[in-house]
Amino acid sequence: MTYTTINLDIADQIATLTLNRPERLNAMSVEMGEEIGDALLHLDDARVLLITGEGRAFCSGADLAARGERSVGGGEGAYRALTRCYNPLMLSLAKLPMPIVTAVNGPAAGIGCSLALAGDFVIAGESGYFLQAFVNIGLVPDGGATWMLPRLIGKARATEMMMLGEKVGGAKAAEWGLAYQCVADAELQAVARALAARLATGPTVAYAQMRRNILIALEADYGSAMQAEAEGQRIAGSSRDAMEGGMAFLQKRKAAFEGR
Repeated sequence: MTYTTINLDIADQIATLTLNRPERLNAMSVEMGEEIGDALLHLDDARVLLITGEGRAFCSGADLAARGERSVGGGEGAYRALTRCYNPLMLSLAKLPMPIVTAVNGPAAGIGCSLALAGDFVIAGESGYFLQAFVNIGLVPDGGATWMLPRLIGKARATEMMMLGEKVGGAKAAEWGLAYQCVADAELQAVARALAARLATGPTVAYAQMRRNILIALEADYGSAMQAEAEGQRIAGSSRDAMEGGMAFLQKRKAAFEGR
């Protein structure tokens, strides 16, 4: 598939997905959502996914200027876009069997905020910010925001973001636990890529099970979470990387994981 709204580059086992509508501050169109979804099906040579935005923004939210059947504006248009495109996309990201790093340059608003928070490691530049702007135009948060935010930062702060519709800057986001780290704008891409490179050399099978188990544990009871851990341990423990990790430990050397 030829992409017109994103760029996908895979090198050194890092898949870099760049939202590429800088003239629209990378506003999310249905086309962009579909292209991201397609890209997630073509990451076979990657062991980590890095998502960022081209230009001055990560993603300024849904493209409300779109028209026609693929519009995300209006109640019915938004419903179609969410149920047919954005919600399946967010679920695909949650189930991706590799770590995700998001590098937030500039605004991550609306659905762009949800996309940024889909990262296991959310790194924000100093000028980056997170915004639940829906209330400002009489809409409600979507893209999984009402599920994510209370779990990430608690009910009070989630309600603040949603009902007041004010920006949360990169430094505050890191303080709240919304972001993993806030760094200087000039260092953002290098820091994100260095972390992605580290993850790309790690035990990919174990990472996949960690992502799965964290997702399960957010909803499951204590016993169910432990059962999921046991199942994950069975899968990870049968991997070549687990064998290599055990040998490296006994031989007192650094493990050389292959992602298998």
